Amino acid sequence: MNNADLIVATLGAAGIGHGFGIPSGNVLPLIEAMRAGGIEFVLTAHEGSAAFCADVTGRLSGRPGLCIATLGPGATNLATGVGCAWLDRSPLLAITCNLEAGRIGRRIQMAIDHHALFAPIAKASLALRDGEIVPTLLAAIETALAEPPGPVHLDLPEDVALMPARESAPESVPGRTPAPAPDGEVVAAAARLIAGAARPLAVIGASAMRMRDSGLLRRFVEHHRLPFATTTMAKGLIDEEHPLAIGCIERARRQLQRRFLQRADLVVGLGYDTVEVEYEAWIGAVPLLQIDIEAVDVDAGVALVHEVTGDLDRALAALLDTAPGPGRWREAELAAHRARFGEALRPALAGLAPHHAIDIVRRRLPADGVLAFDVGAHTHQIASQWTAHAPGTFLITNGWSSMGFGLPAAIAAKLAQPARPVACLIGDGCFQMSCGELATADRLGLALPVVVLDDRNLSLIDIKQQRRRYGRAGVDVGDREPRPPPAHYFGVPVLAATDAASLDAALERAFAASGPTVIEARIDPAPYFDTVFD
Repeated sequence: MNNADLIVATLGAAGIGHGFGIPSGNVLPLIEAMRAGGIEFVLTAHEGSAAFCADVTGRLSGRPGLCIATLGPGATNLATGVGCAWLDRSPLLAITCNLEAGRIGRRIQMAIDHHALFAPIAKASLALRDGEIVPTLLAAIETALAEPPGPVHLDLPEDVALMPARESAPESVPGRTPAPAPDGEVVAAAARLIAGAARPLAVIGASAMRMRDSGLLRRFVEHHRLPFATTTMAKGLIDEEHPLAIGCIERARRQLQRRFLQRADLVVGLGYDTVEVEYEAWIGAVPLLQIDIEAVDVDAGVALVHEVTGDLDRALAALLDTAPGPGRWREAELAAHRARFGEALRPALAGLAPHHAIDIVRRRLPADGVLAFDVGAHTHQIASQWTAHAPGTFLITNGWSSMGFGLPAAIAAKLAQPARPVACLIGDGCFQMSCGELATADRLGLALPVVVLDDRNLSLIDIKQQRRRYGRAGVDVGDREPRPPPAHYFGVPVLAATDAASLDAALERAFAASGPTVIEARIDPAPYFDTVFD
């Protein structure tokens, strides 16, 4: 056993089954150890995609995702996806395979300071050295999983990888350790605030995605009769068909949501991470009670009246044992708001609009299916319009918000949960960034519909230019006049959809296929201009 074998054995003991990346000569010892040690090396088209895949693997599995790159340009490409895990709070290990240890620090081909590169976007940047492999890996895994979770960078010189191992691999590796329980009196004070409010409501955020028992959220809002909204990443933690659901905030038709939220006399933030959107953007003068794993980050103008900091599961379990307040929201009032919100998101249009395409995909994807999507104007529409039914079924980056996330996220979701249907819904600009990953999905034999919303335009930037009264520039991603789609991309078949019927038929074929299918849906982007920033 050499040190590369030891690394693989330790990662395997931690429950890691896949590593995503791109080879180089420096990476080959680790790839060979993975081949022999039973961890699959998944070749991606770009290192950034490899890190996105690892991010989503970490979200869905509760174990650190793994991505691997060579030195220099491999490391800088990897950094985009590592930054995603940093701001979106996903446990991840990023291994850069470097020069021999004695050459590190010299000005030679491809060499840069990897630790300086990753320091701002990782919880730690550690060097793997002979005789210290296992304790370094155990520290990295513990750090990646500790609240708040995130990426850890590991630098592996090639000569260190090839040295005979002088340590033994552990038989098992501890998993995530919960945050400390919140103080009982602090929880009791929160209960009094909730009971004393006539019209409290909850807003669920991304930290709640990491709860061990997300069912506590539903029991909590039902017990205290709290209408609830969610941020984008938290959709599906409670089924959005629940009668207390009022939808996603700060996406499409945000002003309508803001007006409703400001009718409350107390906002209860449940795992609300302001990396998605700051409270001051929407809360107005409504008092805030924050219940989260970390201390709240708010502007001085926010009326923060109390916060409970500690393990979210134990905080909500304790609040279930307290008496509810009067709960003066009426079910008919909530139902009327949901109907008004849904109608505002779907303006009348004769052609194929984004909201038509989203509804068709939602009808075709089973309730427990996973949607992965990307960043752009369609993000706003999907976040507000899509009905999510279960945790882990709605994959987006909203802290890092990088284009190119959607297709790698869908690949990782299908690998992590192969029995579940997965669909990818992305804009044409995002597709151009990541279309090489179709070859990855095809090579892996993943049944994956990839719906491209084709408006030949960076619509979100186009909208912003118009709102600022700038000229139109830099937003065309295709010919203004549509042309027929190609027969395939990298051997992946392409189906055209120009109306609701052809899109529905294409989806039926794609979900029945044994591999990936691209559906090029020609949409009219006009509704974006009304819904996205209203």
